[in-house]
Amino acid sequence: MKHILCATFCLLVFANLYAQTAKQPPLKQYTIEQLYNNTSVSAAGFNSDESKLLIYSNASGIYNVYELNIADTTTKKLTASVTESFFAVDYLPANIRFIYGADSGGNENAHLYLHNRTDAAAKDLTPWPNSKNNFWGWSKTKTHMYVLSNKRNPKYYDVWKLDTATWQPVLLFQNDSGFEVSLMSHNEQYIALNKSISTDKNELYLFDRNTQQFKRLSNDNEATWTANAFENNDTIMYYTTSDGAEFKYLVKYYLRTGKTEKIYQCNWDVTTISLSENEQYRTVFINEDGKNKVLLFEHASNKLIQFPEIKDSDILNIKISDSEQNMLLTVGSSRSPQNLFVYNFKNKKLKQLTRTLNNEVDVNDLVKAKIVRYKSFDGTEIPAIYYKPLQANIQSKVGALVWVHGGPGGQSRVGFSNAIQYLVNHGYAVLAVNNRGSSGYGKTFYKMDNKDQSNGDLKDCIYGKKWLASQNYIDTNAIGIYGGSYGGCMVLAALAFYPDAFNVGVNLFGVANWIRTLRSIPPYWEARRKALYQEIGDPNTTDSVRLKNISPIYNYQKITKPLLVFQGANDVRVLPIESDEIVAGVKKNNVPVEYVVYPDEGHGFVKKENQITTAKRTLAFLNKYLKPNK
Repeated sequence: MKHILCATFCLLVFANLYAQTAKQPPLKQYTIEQLYNNTSVSAAGFNSDESKLLIYSNASGIYNVYELNIADTTTKKLTASVTESFFAVDYLPANIRFIYGADSGGNENAHLYLHNRTDAAAKDLTPWPNSKNNFWGWSKTKTHMYVLSNKRNPKYYDVWKLDTATWQPVLLFQNDSGFEVSLMSHNEQYIALNKSISTDKNELYLFDRNTQQFKRLSNDNEATWTANAFENNDTIMYYTTSDGAEFKYLVKYYLRTGKTEKIYQCNWDVTTISLSENEQYRTVFINEDGKNKVLLFEHASNKLIQFPEIKDSDILNIKISDSEQNMLLTVGSSRSPQNLFVYNFKNKKLKQLTRTLNNEVDVNDLVKAKIVRYKSFDGTEIPAIYYKPLQANIQSKVGALVWVHGGPGGQSRVGFSNAIQYLVNHGYAVLAVNNRGSSGYGKTFYKMDNKDQSNGDLKDCIYGKKWLASQNYIDTNAIGIYGGSYGGCMVLAALAFYPDAFNVGVNLFGVANWIRTLRSIPPYWEARRKALYQEIGDPNTTDSVRLKNISPIYNYQKITKPLLVFQGANDVRVLPIESDEIVAGVKKNNVPVEYVVYPDEGHGFVKKENQITTAKRTLAFLNKYLKPNK
């Protein structure tokens, strides 16, 4: 009798499971065109009456500037570029004119342009050959614009002031000592400056333009220091530091007395603070386990204000309007491209302004990112962002990729990626590892890869592969590795130094020759050159021996697994010759190699057409070499 009841119970269980399975609709697989028909959008700011926003979007296939009407959420196209991406900076008073930034083919020599709605052509406000120019804010009255430019010396950024009537540049701060310029007081008296010592340590100075004196605020401890905001009366400055702590915390500094006051600390990095126009509000951003936590305070009372809740979201940016009545939110999600919302402080209403996910794509067919952790070779816990295909199960095993971020020192974060969602939708699990040396997990973890690249950090990726292989729905014979820049170097290193670990590699503009890359960094990285050498190695010293040993180009003979390489012809960080040489070398091994070069891209691919090609070629490559029987 007991056996009959047990058998009946089992039959009921199996019948119930079958019924549940039968009710589930089949997963829809999307073409790359459908996923890339999503829109990427970012906002520059409000117009003067706060009825419109200046934004930039790639809706046309390339970034252009648009104006968004808050009342009805319609947009009006303000620029019509078909070759270069235009990134909105801000309106000028009266809203007839606006400023945008653009480089040429990804060469990173960005210029700032003034566009009048009534004119066909824009005016280059920074027409200085071979210069890189960054918008650095407005004067309080918006009659002057500040620009960081290396026009005088390609190695360093000076501070220039341009009036909005004539746009003639006036030099405010001449940078002859390799500082990184971070912040200026409203009265232009004080300029906060950083000097890199290593990637784990820098110095913070205040330069007084009245006395021409430098005051050091940092100490000799191994810590980082970053200035974030001046109060309007220019007597108080806020900065973040990791001095004496594992994570960065927020400090209030009194300029007249030199007194400091720690005002916020937690077990994650406090990344930045900002103050609203009249200092009614203060926002604090915290990098909490791969996504942002945002705190909103009444600045004077230090009272925490309830933040508008947006389900399954990561708040990427906040802009509080000049009237302090409206707050613009840029909100991301692992299942949707970032969207813009506006929140009204008076009526407490939250309004969504954009819907960037293609209407043809059902959000339920996309995968929500999950934070996981696994132990590496030495017991170190490695955090990672995981995307499991919805169709994955023990009966229908899927292939997988270890995904390595750029850097060194970068971080994979919870957020939307067309490329990842496309691969996951088509049956490939993705584990975005935050190997040792990644930011966001404390300074001890951050410095663990110093002068140890392609060793501990690479083993963390290998152990990520082992974690994937331990999941019973992963095909253990179909695990590859994917990465860009530093991550691309990790791909090449994994294939060379652990040739049996991964079945394929996908390398986007990855470093192949550390000695050459470190000697050829862009001139405007001069302020960080020594810090970079301190972390990775100085190619002009005996470090060159180790750098040569860990460079994939000198180990290409060991690569035996199929390789796919993407490169921008205008890349100034990782030169095209890096990819040219590794491709030529691996081909000598009679190993399948595919190579795609974009003549109109730099370090990272901005044009939607090229992003689509990259994703298509990647999926086809994986289907051919990683899961040939799929």
